[in-house]
Amino acid sequence: CLVGEEIKYPSLGAVHSQLLLIPPGSLAISDRFCPWLLPFELTFFYSLPPPHSDPTFFFANVVPKLKTSLSHTLHYFLPLAGNIVWPSDSPKPIVQFTPGDAVSVVVTESDAEFNHEINYSPREAARSHPLVPHLHSSDSIASVMCFQITLFPNKGFSIGMSTQHAVLDGKSAVMFIKAWASLCRSQTNDDTQILPLVPELQPSFERSLIKEPTHVRAYFKQKCDERCLRSRPSPPVAKDAVRAKFVLTRGDLEIIKRRILSKWDLVEESKSTVSSKPSTLSSFVITCAYVTVCIAKAVHGIDREKKKFAFGFAADWRFRLEPRIPDNYCGNCVWNSLVNAEPLDYIKKEGVVIVAKHIHRKVKMLDEGPVFDGLSQIVEFLRQEDVQIIGVTMSNRFGVYDTDFGWGKPAEVEITSLDRSTCPCIGLAESKDGSGGVEVELVMNKHVMDLFATLFRQGLCDDD
Repeated sequence: CLVGEEIKYPSLGAVHSQLLLIPPGSLAISDRFCPWLLPFELTFFYSLPPPHSDPTFFFANVVPKLKTSLSHTLHYFLPLAGNIVWPSDSPKPIVQFTPGDAVSVVVTESDAEFNHEINYSPREAARSHPLVPHLHSSDSIASVMCFQITLFPNKGFSIGMSTQHAVLDGKSAVMFIKAWASLCRSQTNDDTQILPLVPELQPSFERSLIKEPTHVRAYFKQKCDERCLRSRPSPPVAKDAVRAKFVLTRGDLEIIKRRILSKWDLVEESKSTVSSKPSTLSSFVITCAYVTVCIAKAVHGIDREKKKFAFGFAADWRFRLEPRIPDNYCGNCVWNSLVNAEPLDYIKKEGVVIVAKHIHRKVKMLDEGPVFDGLSQIVEFLRQEDVQIIGVTMSNRFGVYDTDFGWGKPAEVEITSLDRSTCPCIGLAESKDGSGGVEVELVMNKHVMDLFATLFRQGLCDDD
């Protein structure tokens, strides 16, 4: 990428605002730096035919429109234009916005091939890193978010978003960029007029609604005693790591669901926990069970020494807490849970059925019981070096492909930070054609990815 200029867009009507942070649960905890500060990165790609993608027109017309609508959006999301700080008299960090704070936006131009960036085929995992900005952090202060707008001349452009995951979970990050897109799409010729947002995109920052248990607060306090706000360093991306996408169509999901339910009472589990067969299964349960087992078998197929696995996912607290948190709550409102399947279940012949039963049971337990249980179980698994944890991020319910800034829906949405995870991670999105399928994004060793692709396709063709 040819780096252009860096500009800062303040929000309008600057006021002082503070938001107490909620440290998110973590499947991989490091004692170096601040263990729960790590960037979360998304990149939205948009096809843009000439003359709109001509550099002269783009920088004179498209960028100013994006700039103005971003400033208008920050008017609704004031805390996000601020910084993470840790006052000496505060027991935990806060997000603080003061007059003069702003969000950094880098404007660049790239000579990369746009169509290669939006291709689902395996490609170098780190190739898209230049499309997202660096999120500043130091011992005493950390930026909340920043953006990068990259033009691919005469082809399209991308918007790279980097945020602190401790401040925004995936749902909140998508809500912000959808609000920005909405205001950009409906923008008038009057740059000073701030248009209203639809209710579901108007954020709530009412942190006091969340009552975290004492044992959770004490655990994270142990990890944060040094008062350091420097982001956790990302592990280096392996040279042989590739990024690829796969799609489970609505028909594929139905096939897998019927197969699981037909064997529900026939397949024995390692752990004798009885669960009645449900009438249906969610796309989350079906997708995660199928993809996780394909990953485990692919990893085991390449390295026979790796045969123990676990699956963890982040559950949304918003509708599980009392009192219920508004759906438009803007913050980090997730908690990690570990599925109770045995480590060897994932590579068994009927692994998909076994793991699906455990994921379904865990989701049901979360809906019925305490959300914050399971911290000790996660920590115990982290101590088992021979168990490979597989995670999942984002959701096919977020509607990322509805993010239209006025030039059409995205040609591609990428979870760029997926390759920074310390464990294999499944990225989820809805299928871009809106047909009810699920898009799966993965970053793995090239040989593992090749075997995964074979297992993924074969599994959908098998009759049994």
